[in-house]
Amino acid sequence: MLLVDTPADLASHIGEDLGTSQWFTVTQDQIDHYARLTGDDHWVHVDIARAQRDMPDGKTIAHGFFVLSLIPLLARDIFKISKRGKGLNYGLNHLRFISPVPVGSDVRLQQKLVDAQPKNGGMLFTFENTFEIKDQERPALVTTMLLLIYNE
Repeated sequence: MLLVDTPADLASHIGEDLGTSQWFTVTQDQIDHYARLTGDDHWVHVDIARAQRDMPDGKTIAHGFFVLSLIPLLARDIFKISKRGKGLNYGLNHLRFISPVPVGSDVRLQQKLVDAQPKNGGMLFTFENTFEIKDQERPALVTTMLLLIYNE
């Protein structure tokens, strides 16, 4: 894990791979909760019996946006800024869902710091995020994400 004191200290790592999170196992319970929360209850996510019949590997798949939503949790394994203020998601510049994530899969986050610019009393970071799926060559998703982290 990369430990830095301030947002400016993290900015000194532009162009570097920051690291990789621990593996996270995607469960049917998590998928079901996400489906209830968002209203996205398409059968490919929640109908286990139909997935066994109609999906190529016989499993339900996680919502792409569920996997995307794991960034804040898994980024905690990658870097920490000890002296900082609030952090705000600032948006995505690019997002592609590359491979489905079958239930029971292990995923992990890789982050690279692409850019950092001072903004409104903080630092606007651009991260390249890639979600690997254990034992698969192609990633689940790739995205370029913006995060504004304020100074203390």
